Amino acid sequence: MLWIKYSIFWITLSENYFPLDIKIALSIIIQCFLMTGCIDMELTKLELNERRARFVALMNRRCPDWDTAVFMDNVNHYYFTGTMQDGILFIYRDGSCLYGVRRSFDRAKLECPLEENALLQIASYRDITASRGAELGNVYIESESTTVTALDRLKKSFVFNSTGYMDSVIRTLRSVKSPYELHWTRISGEKHRVLIEERVPALLREGMSEAELTGEITAEMYKLGYQGIARFHQLQADVSVGQIGFGTNSIYPSRFNGPGGAKGGGAASPLSADGTRKLGKGDLVFVDIAFAVNGYHTDKTQVFMFGAKPPEDLVKAHRFCMEVQKRLACRLEPGAVPSRIYADIMESLSESELDRFMGVDNRHRVKFLGHGVGLNTDEFPVIAGGFDEPLEENMVLALEPKKGVPSIGMAGVEDTYIVTPDGGECITGGGRDIVIV
Repeated sequence: MLWIKYSIFWITLSENYFPLDIKIALSIIIQCFLMTGCIDMELTKLELNERRARFVALMNRRCPDWDTAVFMDNVNHYYFTGTMQDGILFIYRDGSCLYGVRRSFDRAKLECPLEENALLQIASYRDITASRGAELGNVYIESESTTVTALDRLKKSFVFNSTGYMDSVIRTLRSVKSPYELHWTRISGEKHRVLIEERVPALLREGMSEAELTGEITAEMYKLGYQGIARFHQLQADVSVGQIGFGTNSIYPSRFNGPGGAKGGGAASPLSADGTRKLGKGDLVFVDIAFAVNGYHTDKTQVFMFGAKPPEDLVKAHRFCMEVQKRLACRLEPGAVPSRIYADIMESLSESELDRFMGVDNRHRVKFLGHGVGLNTDEFPVIAGGFDEPLEENMVLALEPKKGVPSIGMAGVEDTYIVTPDGGECITGGGRDIVIV
């Protein structure tokens, strides 16, 4: 089976050696094996080497003076090495890398498929300087995850000529998914669909609290193979499971940079679940949660109505959001510009359609319509102003048009799509009407 695993990447990367029709046919055959469970798709050295080569090429274009990239972020450690340890990762201009691991080096050796000389057991940075020297030249760091204290410690052990920032390079690199990444994203998407469309409705019962529903949803997530963590790039996004709200709790103002709201457990845990709010007949139930398998996330939202038909204002707002999602999905093609998509959609909406669109009210609106997903729930690209780099095939985005309805709750949908030449391919089931339970 090993040759089949490697051939997946070879077929994908070797356009110049295979005619397109043969490449497509072979990819379909292999995908059939994957979906039937005949092949356990694993992270390979070939995949990691390709990621690093793409990173070096992108750095050479955007930051031509760079010599060394230094990574502190756990997710980036995993992306480039296949393991996530207490350590520090260096990628050098010549394409080589060194992962200095404090704890656990034994686990890193088990999980990381890279060459043995790419890993180094360290007690301090002195072990790295003894192995590779202290001169790093022009250094680029992750400005959003490298603290001032960490940078000071680095500068005490290593010699920097200059310091630059590479955050946008990394997020751009990670935005285009490999066949391996798409494989796990699709698995997450299907499990996510089952969770929201099949499991959640069966959990709803009169008198239960938001907290009880959140706990029961969490249990179902684990049964489906959830990895247990929904990661965010956004700083201090302390979300327990997602935004789960009954009625007007779903339009309660929140610090979270998303269109929905949540009252949560109180001021100390605003993005958790309310233990006092009980579900009654005629209540809207808003469920917006991320799911993840083997590192890769999908994002999905569904609105339910418990024990009654939804009010006409809610139905109208919800179907408007469904239509916007369809219009967005049609434009997820290689070459489309996210900022242009955003501007076109927003400029096409009437004043009444814009009222409370993408927010719990007009004071708490967000300025995007969709966002990338991957190893974090909030990645590049973003369907928003300022994102002018064209979409590429195999980018993955969540499209989430939503609209607050006064005195009722949050309407709207969210689903995860893959960018293809034929528009967005939905992998989480697609936007649905309000489900009456």
